[in-house]
Amino acid sequence: MPTRVRSRVLFIDGLVNLVLGIALLFFDPLAGWLGVPASSTTFYPTILGAVLIGIGIALFWEALRRDEQLVGLGLGGAVAINLCGGLALTVWLIFGDLELPLRGQLILWGLASILVLISLVELALRSKQRLDGSR
Repeated sequence: MPTRVRSRVLFIDGLVNLVLGIALLFFDPLAGWLGVPASSTTFYPTILGAVLIGIGIALFWEALRRDEQLVGLGLGGAVAINLCGGLALTVWLIFGDLELPLRGQLILWGLASILVLISLVELALRSKQRLDGSR
């Protein structure tokens, strides 16, 4: 995959993780407004938010790095994280019997779609790179 395309995809992926992480840090006041299930404690959403922010920063480092700089999260890790998150959310939406308002359903289905879609784009770009014979 050309370095520029790879960097752009990783940068977009990092931005998605950063936005989700920041939203989770403020989960309690946002849950009602977003129409997503509330939590009895903000401990787990804020911990997950901080982890997602860290993943976003690692993706930014990887997208912007030069060979001699600190290595961040690579494409394989990003695909694994996004697919796991997107598929887990999809299973919850299909089988979780969640009572969500339309706004919450749209937000969560949109999020699941973005996570799975960006993973598929990253896998497709990687497959194209292999077919082209480039590293």
